[in-house]
This record gives sequence, structure tokens and C-alpha cells, in this order.
Amino acid sequence: MASNDTRGMEQGGISIVLGEGSVTSTLFGIHDENLRVIEDAFGVRISARGSELFLRGDEPNSRAAGKVLAEMQSLIERGYPVTRNEIITAVRVVSEDPAASLVEFFLDDRDRAATRRAATPRNLAQKQYLQAIEENDMTFSLGPAGTGKTFLAVAVAASALNARTIKRIILCRPAVEAGEKLGFLPGDLAEKVNPYLRPLYDALYDLIGFEKVSKLLERNVIEIAPLAFMRGRTLSDAFIILDEAQNTTPEQMKMFLTRLGFGSKAVITGDVTQTDLPEGKKSGLQVAVEVLGGVNGIHVFQFTDKDVVRHPLVGRIVTAYDRREREDKAAKERRREELNAESRN
Repeated sequence: MASNDTRGMEQGGISIVLGEGSVTSTLFGIHDENLRVIEDAFGVRISARGSELFLRGDEPNSRAAGKVLAEMQSLIERGYPVTRNEIITAVRVVSEDPAASLVEFFLDDRDRAATRRAATPRNLAQKQYLQAIEENDMTFSLGPAGTGKTFLAVAVAASALNARTIKRIILCRPAVEAGEKLGFLPGDLAEKVNPYLRPLYDALYDLIGFEKVSKLLERNVIEIAPLAFMRGRTLSDAFIILDEAQNTTPEQMKMFLTRLGFGSKAVITGDVTQTDLPEGKKSGLQVAVEVLGGVNGIHVFQFTDKDVVRHPLVGRIVTAYDRREREDKAAKERRREELNAESRN
């Protein structure tokens, strides 16, 4: 077993004793891509010499990078499948909380097991969200797109179905901007609402697999349930997900919340800043959070912009567009000043 202790070096650097060949190969990644991710994230330089890995840079950054390398090496030695995605997640977690244990973060997967693959949280907020769902019968998840609200809820539902702690999964969503006027759409009920439930289906296909999801749909183990069709039902032994809940009215939300039966869990997701309700109409999600925030058994989880998880390339694209916008704005300002100067002359 290789040591994952780090030792101080001159100029703020540290060294890490490397593991055996296969461990080191996995830690480095294809063409050392994992090391490049860590270098770019912490602004350090990483080099290998014999059985040691050397990191040079500012001491806090070197320590943080060393922690990532050492703990990811420990995970690999325990048989955990570390890829570039796990390295990116580890960097994000340590950046948010330098004292966080990466070993515990990745190995504590009780909420993430699914029939096809595991849905690993990509930051501390997502891990806390998974724990909130596990510990509460009803969880409200608020925040911007890209934070994993829906995908992780589906992952927990798939895990619960696989473990047979529930008997069915019910996917629910306001079908047409809170009004839910489905009659003019072609096809049967499933065909009418499928376009609006597509994000939930995509998550299920990813986590469980297309063929198995199709079979579960045929047996009504997984059920589509447009919000307008929830009235009058009692849903027992089920995992119920209401997505895009910001587009519910207060009356619709109250109706949905009172459908919960014995042995069931509910997760309600949405972004109150992105409501499609008519102007002046308060969102049912916002009202529910205000009314139920202190009720025992209900947890309100709030994601923020910093919790958005995207492909690293997306970040570079956004940065490039922001830079272009600033340049255009500066050019327009210079042109305006030039015109003002000409008019004065």
C-alpha cells in the first residue's frame, strides 16, 4: 500500500509518495489529463521523479492540490473508479471546503446507487441535497438550472426503486405554463405530456437504461402524471417528483402536496425566478416554501449560482462571450466619447 502522506518542500511545494504502477496510471489519467486539471485549477506545477510526485506553487494552493492527489490516490487503492470527472469534482469540493474529506465524499454513496450507474454529486451542495432527500419525506429544491435538482432527485428515486423501498416512481410537471390545457395537443395522454416531461425521462434513461425504463412504464411502475390529473389521488409507497414547480398556482401546489400517502417521498423542484405564470400571479412554489418552511419532515434546500455544474468548456465559452461583450461595450463607449468631442468642436 502506497503512502498518501505529503511532505513540505522549499518554496511552498510538497511531495507525495506514489502508489504502484496501475494506481499511478489511473491517478495521472490519459496523457496526464488529471494532473493538468489540478494544475489549472490551483495554479501549481506538478512533476514526477521516481516514486514521488512534486508540486510547486503558492503554499495554500500546493496544499490543496496535494490533498486532492493524495486522497484520490487513496480512493484508487480502495478500488474506487476515478476518472477525469471525479478529479474535477474533487477540485471543486476542496476549493469549497479545504477541510472536506474526499474519501468520505466519494465513498458515502448510500443515496446514489442506481440500477445502471451511480449518480455522484459534483459539489458539496449536491451531496447535502442528497442527504436532505434521504432524511426527509418532502424536500423542496430551489435554484437555477444546471444545479442537478431534477437529475439527482431521479437518481434517488431510481435507487429507492432498485432497493424496493418504494413500489413506483411518479413524475409530475405542469404541462403548459401552469394552465395545463392539453386537449389541443395530438395523441393520448402520454403523448401529450411527453415533451414537457422529457428532462425527467432523459434522467431515467441515463440512470436506468432505455429498455428497462420502457418496461417499467408499460407496467406503470414508472408513471407520468400531469399535475392537472393528480387531483383526488392518494399516492402510497411512491417516490413523487414535481418538476418546474414554480409554474404551479398556490391552489395546484396545495392539491399536489396533499396527495402524499404512507411510505412515500416527494421532491419538489423549481426556480422561483423563472416563473411563466401570468404577471401578478404568485407562484405556488414560493407560497409553499413560505408556509411550510418550518414544518417537521419538510426540508427546503436552496442552490445558488455558484452551485451550477457544467462542462469545463461551457465555462470557457461563457468567459469568451463575456470578454467579447466587455470589448464591444468599451468600443461603443469610446465611439460615444469621440462623437461628443467632435460635436463640441
